[in-house]
Amino acid sequence: MTGRNRRNFSPEFRLEAAQLVLDQHYTVAAAATAMNVGKSTMDKWVRQLKEERAGKSPKASPMTPEQLRIRELEKRLQRVEMENDIFKKGYRALDVRLPEQFSLVEKLRTRFPVAFICNVFGIHRSSYRYWLSRPQKPDAKHIVILSLVREVHHASNGSAGARSIADMVSAKGVPLSRWRASKIMKELNIVSCQQPEHRYKKATKEHVDIPNHLDRQFAVTEPNQTWCGDVTYIWTGKRWAYLAVVLDLFSRKPIGWAMSFSPDTALTGKALTMAWEARGKPADVMYHSDQGSHYTSREFRRLLWRYRIKQSMSRRGNCWDNSPMERFFRSLKSEWVPNCGYANFSEANRSITNYIIGYYSQLRPHQYNGGLTPNESERLFWKNSKAVASFC
Repeated sequence: MTGRNRRNFSPEFRLEAAQLVLDQHYTVAAAATAMNVGKSTMDKWVRQLKEERAGKSPKASPMTPEQLRIRELEKRLQRVEMENDIFKKGYRALDVRLPEQFSLVEKLRTRFPVAFICNVFGIHRSSYRYWLSRPQKPDAKHIVILSLVREVHHASNGSAGARSIADMVSAKGVPLSRWRASKIMKELNIVSCQQPEHRYKKATKEHVDIPNHLDRQFAVTEPNQTWCGDVTYIWTGKRWAYLAVVLDLFSRKPIGWAMSFSPDTALTGKALTMAWEARGKPADVMYHSDQGSHYTSREFRRLLWRYRIKQSMSRRGNCWDNSPMERFFRSLKSEWVPNCGYANFSEANRSITNYIIGYYSQLRPHQYNGGLTPNESERLFWKNSKAVASFC
């Protein structure tokens, strides 16, 4: 392979590929096939990730955030030491009393070690600990509010959230804001057991400058001709997470995906970039989606332009214009995602990755492919293409 056509991969792509082997127990060969890279390349990434996780600085471009930050922190260390020395001298010149110093340590202890803060301020840790153990005067009003919050939460059978608790306590003659109710719920370690309703913003006007080029022509003749994308929501224990997926319409294979807590351009852009890199950076692809702001934003359209991808959009409020994505998400949620969602984000991300790579693409027969899996459908296409090319 010459330098002119060598593929370049972002740190995020290399990291995600290596994690398939180290964290999700794929073989090097299986991970290389899934990510469309060579086996030797995948093996090199895996060895590099092992070294970076062991704390060794790689010779190649780092892939983990920790190694990238090490280089930045080394440059900033001398400046930080100078600023810290100036801060110490300036703070001591203010002659702040001990109680104020102890209060400041108490506010900062959630962000920095107590020993470090005490050293910066020049105070003894034993004095701070003695100040902490001093007897506190009970706040009768706060105790009443705590009791009322417990009472109304119990009366709601545990379903009341901060808004309802604030309204019910206020109705009893004790004013309580929603913000303070939320804070007290955390203090009492109580939560609403009612799963929140998901509200998704919908487009309010047509984006007439981005027409529906696809026009429901979902049967394409080769890979990398037309991709479609969409975003769905997944419950992750305490909040909704969002999953963006890119599908190649030829075999209905998911070729790019990303998860985050925000359905924004960064999410859809990450999924698109993964697809573009995994497929060998093809040009002249059509990308179809709905009219969500994460697809109509200037940043996302600029990314499509950079990748030389033509954009197509569904008509407002017409889910059938992107029905392959709707069917994929329906299969994901009916076949794989637990009814009550996942316990946390990490569990959701790991499980959905296994569904996309291990089950949906590799094992699950697809009716559109005549009973073949997406991977097998594409393998046969490229095999036949080579046969035709050699015959000609």
